[in-house]
Amino acid sequence: MRSLKLVDGCKGIQVYAVTPNDKVQESKSNFHRCKSLHINSNQGDSLLPFGLPVADLIEPAIEPHLKFVDFVETLASIHRELEKAPDHEKANLYLEQSSVFRGLKEPKLLRRSLRSARQHAHDVHHKVVLSAWLRFERREDELEGSKPMSCSGRMMECPKASLSHGYDPNSIFDPCPCRQPPVDVRQRASEECSTSVAEGDMAFCIGDEEVVCVRQNMATLSTPFHTMLYGGFLESIREKINFSDNGISARSMRAVEEYSRRRSLDNFPPDVVLDLLSFANKFCCEEMKMACDRHLASLVCNIDHALLFVEYGLEETAHILVASCLQVFLRQLPNSLHNPGVTRLLCNPEGRKRLAKVGHASFSLYYLLSQVAMEEDPKSNTTVMLLERLGESATSRWQKELALHQLGCVMLERKEYKDAQSWFQASVEEGHIYSVAGVARAKFKRGHKYSAYKQMNSLISSYKPVGWMFQERSLYGIGNEKMMDLNTATELDPTLSYPYKYRAVDLMNDNKLVQAIGEVNRILGFKISPDCLELRAWFNLALEDYDGAMRDIRALLTLDPTYMMFHGQVHAVQLVELLRDRVQPWNQAECWMQLYDRWSSVDDIGSLAVVHQMLENDPGTSLLRFRQSLLLLRLNCQKAAMRSLRLARNSSGSDYERLVYEGWILYDTGHREDALVKAEESLSIKRSFEAFFLKAYALADANLDSEASAHVIMLLEEALKCPSDGLRKGQALNNLGSVYVDCGKLDLAADCYISALNIRHTRAHQGLARVKYMKNERKAAYDEMTKLIEKARNNASAYEKRSEYCDRDLAKSDLSMATQLDPLRIYPYRYRAAVLMDDHKEADAIAELSKAIAFKTDLQLLHLRAAFHESMGDMASAMRDCQAALCLDPNHGDTAEIYGRTCSRQQ
Repeated sequence: MRSLKLVDGCKGIQVYAVTPNDKVQESKSNFHRCKSLHINSNQGDSLLPFGLPVADLIEPAIEPHLKFVDFVETLASIHRELEKAPDHEKANLYLEQSSVFRGLKEPKLLRRSLRSARQHAHDVHHKVVLSAWLRFERREDELEGSKPMSCSGRMMECPKASLSHGYDPNSIFDPCPCRQPPVDVRQRASEECSTSVAEGDMAFCIGDEEVVCVRQNMATLSTPFHTMLYGGFLESIREKINFSDNGISARSMRAVEEYSRRRSLDNFPPDVVLDLLSFANKFCCEEMKMACDRHLASLVCNIDHALLFVEYGLEETAHILVASCLQVFLRQLPNSLHNPGVTRLLCNPEGRKRLAKVGHASFSLYYLLSQVAMEEDPKSNTTVMLLERLGESATSRWQKELALHQLGCVMLERKEYKDAQSWFQASVEEGHIYSVAGVARAKFKRGHKYSAYKQMNSLISSYKPVGWMFQERSLYGIGNEKMMDLNTATELDPTLSYPYKYRAVDLMNDNKLVQAIGEVNRILGFKISPDCLELRAWFNLALEDYDGAMRDIRALLTLDPTYMMFHGQVHAVQLVELLRDRVQPWNQAECWMQLYDRWSSVDDIGSLAVVHQMLENDPGTSLLRFRQSLLLLRLNCQKAAMRSLRLARNSSGSDYERLVYEGWILYDTGHREDALVKAEESLSIKRSFEAFFLKAYALADANLDSEASAHVIMLLEEALKCPSDGLRKGQALNNLGSVYVDCGKLDLAADCYISALNIRHTRAHQGLARVKYMKNERKAAYDEMTKLIEKARNNASAYEKRSEYCDRDLAKSDLSMATQLDPLRIYPYRYRAAVLMDDHKEADAIAELSKAIAFKTDLQLLHLRAAFHESMGDMASAMRDCQAALCLDPNHGDTAEIYGRTCSRQQ
């Protein structure tokens, strides 16, 4: 499942929201269509209670993110800003960059931007917000028993590190404060004691009690005290000063006196420290106020504490105490948003004003809160209020565009269409072109279909066309015109789900269910999502292909265990129960046989479905959860993969197994060295296949010299000696063959690949083809890849690889097929562009790359286009592409080299 070569990061999957339930009645009215498809009435009653899919109910949502007509220029602009910005402004720029990556559905790049924003945050407030945000974004990685205030040693997420002022870019390499041993309180108190207990020379009288003090110590607390005790006031010559009317008890005044000597608060209970905080505010005792602020902040550890202390912090303008309370609220998102006390503070205008007075109201705070609220429930009043606060906090143009656009999206969800149109229009006026689609949608919902059509028609005429523009206009067209827009949308952006879904439903309406399934298969071949799986399952139910329906429903439940089918009316789990009597039951041994069959035919969706059934039979098996995570990673469903991997770890029956899964979690989240440590710990308990495999995989993630390669080979050989199933051993043999090839040991590599094929690891055909090609057996290599194409259900990569072993014409044919099967594969575009460039068809070469760049943010495509532009003398375009590429990866050396040359030539 895992190769020894690094693959591109898993991309997020956009699953369109279920459209409003007010149209479900219309769906029910279409139930008669079942009869036209000869569906048994009893089966229809139980399995298709809402009839067949209705086109109006699958319309795409207006995405609540920033989207751009020319995102390359947007990325380039951000890079230019980062180049010239001073350090104190970079955190906001990285936050803007993260918003762009969110709209581009690039979760790994989004997290990297948030980490950069946190690294460049100067003040406590933004450190607290961004640290909590990083933790929220990786919530699927959390292990059972993890506490909200735990950072697992991640400096960027450490709650203690967040409460320190200042900016140090190298601090990310410092030891996490949470892992440092605590200082002994008694020792610290002794060290901090600046004066011994001296005989007092004055007293403060409070009621009938006297608090004896040392005048000099008290005078050091603040300028007002120094002036009172040593200035030209009567108090400067009095031995007893009446302090009864200053709102402090004798008990707390004694604490003030002790603090004046020891400069420590460790011996005082919280209520006394709160009195000292109030006292320090009243008499401008800044040092004591800061000490009280930090001491109280260290006591906040849960929601109840935070709700209690935050009121004191706001009243006394205790910046760190409020930050500590805010941190607790943010690190327990989304649950904390269900607490009335928290929402009262964070959602109301008055709460925002109170937070602003202590420096804790910002766009970044409300951006995080509104993002979480929209994921939880986009229709809720809490979401609306947080978005209103977001708009009030927005200062720059992109911030206003985002806040206004998201308010439009929420009002659209709430069916408040007039308000939605107003918010979208306001966003357009700020410069967000994508909000025009929101304006059109709101008009359409208000019954102004022709006006919506004209709105999108005008947009298409005014800007370079993008796929989403034609998709949106298709909603307001009819007949051939509608189909032409959908086809154009797919041509410009083949990743848009709606055109495939609509065409499929249209074919269904013509009683062409087989062709409808074929249309859905087109997108499921390269982009798996619950809504498309649901649609295919729905068609399979209509065809009475219950095995196919069960497969798809089980697969979508793996992606989303809470998924509701039939336009949000029936839980998918219920459909599984209803289908049990119509499919052949398998015991666990039969499931393993079925899994081998699907694995061998490279049927990842079928494999997911089998694993789902196996987990149903034996829910506590961590190995199956792990297998599930591997399949999900292969399908680019990283969020679901991390959930499965976490469940594998939590259900582990032994320490050595748990450590392996923790290692994979660390590896998949970018902590390679920590993953190696986990593998070593596991092996110290027990030698196991997975521990050796993890260590070998993590080591092979670096550039291997001969010594390192030999070590990886030894680890894989040790893994193969340990018990495991044939599926994993096939992967280990495949990986071992890859290392042998890199070392030039072709015969040993061939033996590994043949052994893998003998246990039905079909992907080993690709490795064997590579060996034959390196032995100058090009025809044999081509034939080997043909075998893989014939066996594999998902074979776009096989066509792509086979193209390397044939002449130009055959290569073009194979690459054309690869693009047809999976338009997200970038090599075919690069190859075709290079061929066109060799033929001196520069404009066509640029167009080939631009076609892919329009819907796929890819570093290599941008780098190649920049090189082409440079060779053609178009320095401005080359610079723009380099800047966009460096926004994706600031450390890409080849692009940086081109960028340096173009910059020097532009000067």
